[in-house]
Amino acid sequence: MSFWNFLQQNWPELLTLLRQHLWLVLISTFIAVAIGIPTGILLTRKKSLRGPILGIANVMQTIPSLALFGFLIPLPFIGGIGARTAIVALVLYSLLPIIRNTVTGILGVDANVREAAVAMGMTGRQILWQVELPLAMSVIVTGVRVAMVIAIGVATIAAAVGAGGLGVYIFRGLRQYDNHLLLAGAVPAALLALAADFSLELLERHFSVTRRRKAHATSWLRKTVLAAIALIVVVTIYAGWRGSRSQTTPAQTARLVVGSKDFTESTLLGEIVAQMLDTRGVAVERNFELGGNLPHDALLAGRIDLYPEYTGTSYTAILKHAPITDPRAVYDQVKTEYAEKFNVAVSEPLGFENTFAILVRGADARRLKLKTISDAVPYAHSWRAGFGQDFMSRADGYPGFAKAYGLKFAEQPREMDLSLTYIALASGKVELIAGNSTEGRIAALDLVQLEDDRHYFPPYEAVYLVRRDSLSRVPVLAEVLGKLAHSISTEEMRQLNYEVDANKRSQAEVVRDWIERKGFRAQ
Repeated sequence: MSFWNFLQQNWPELLTLLRQHLWLVLISTFIAVAIGIPTGILLTRKKSLRGPILGIANVMQTIPSLALFGFLIPLPFIGGIGARTAIVALVLYSLLPIIRNTVTGILGVDANVREAAVAMGMTGRQILWQVELPLAMSVIVTGVRVAMVIAIGVATIAAAVGAGGLGVYIFRGLRQYDNHLLLAGAVPAALLALAADFSLELLERHFSVTRRRKAHATSWLRKTVLAAIALIVVVTIYAGWRGSRSQTTPAQTARLVVGSKDFTESTLLGEIVAQMLDTRGVAVERNFELGGNLPHDALLAGRIDLYPEYTGTSYTAILKHAPITDPRAVYDQVKTEYAEKFNVAVSEPLGFENTFAILVRGADARRLKLKTISDAVPYAHSWRAGFGQDFMSRADGYPGFAKAYGLKFAEQPREMDLSLTYIALASGKVELIAGNSTEGRIAALDLVQLEDDRHYFPPYEAVYLVRRDSLSRVPVLAEVLGKLAHSISTEEMRQLNYEVDANKRSQAEVVRDWIERKGFRAQ
């Protein structure tokens, strides 16, 4: 399928993501300007505050975006998941260039001009508004220009906290090894950045005292562009306002927020619950594709009501227990501790396990006759490995795994995004990775899973974690979770993943077909 055909089939979703992206950028830039310019003016009057405030703004820009999102999640009022957290983060990233350029622009006004204004009897306020700001405006607009371009780029990361935007396509494209998705997210984001840069450059020239206005033949272009920008701003803000109103539900209507992690299987499991609740009259908000431990943090903070998880992950990564291999013992311990510590219920297992899958290329497995992980150990000294951040850092991950099998690679394993490890293995950049056992791309990319013959990995039964107050508030949720208990086999889950990752079908469509086959629609 060509990229043009992809756009034709997916343009409604692309426009929605584009609207979300514009909304995030415009609102955050507006707030940053409203804060940054007055702050910059203050710093020109209070020299003692200049160093500390600019220092804080500098520090905010050095914090990695995902880390900043993680800090914001648990905070009341300004935290959580969704657009609010993304807007706060974007404002913090945008403040430095606006404040700094405001200070630079005002302090850069010729001292002789100020003295002339004083000699004319102008007050301090009059000097600011009639002399300093007009002369500094081109420099200030340059700061806004830099801030907006930064915001457009960072807003792609906002998809990791459920804020939507073009980053949804970029993350999805990495997971599904789909260049069409990557282009559909990256190209509009790049065009937005170029359009913002060009438009604000025109505005900057308009205020510049070192340049004269262009001839009348080209002035209409500047005016048209500025008018178009104003129109886009108004339409986007209105669309965002309408969108936020359309998501609100009457107080008497049951409402649940379903979350998921940032990989295909998790979003599919979240979509299954969401669709089954939809058909039972529950208003569902989807906050999918949350990175790292954000779903867990959001669940405890009350930002989401449930999300899919794996017992082994909860047992080792959240509860910090040493790995064990008894599935029932792991499930019972997780169920007990989650109820006591977090007031969270654990559903019955869904029927399949998604353990770490040690993968090699099919060609290598056939050539070297590899069936178990132990079979691969003699070859590992000349191999390169690539592992996701999760696998590298967890108690049941790489350190214990390498020790259990006596694995030594040619170089330190590359730590990278999990979705990219599949691409790296298939393209010959590494020889071994740790993926997910139900990953649809295993078959699509001709990869082979090696047997864990020393039984190192703990059980990873799929379950739903749900807040107990949510179960009480929406009684039909218990019925839905009961229907899903032991209903999905490993083969079914791998096929569902394959339909999305290899056949490029939408998650909603794949889930809808599966629910129909199972007869799980509301009666």
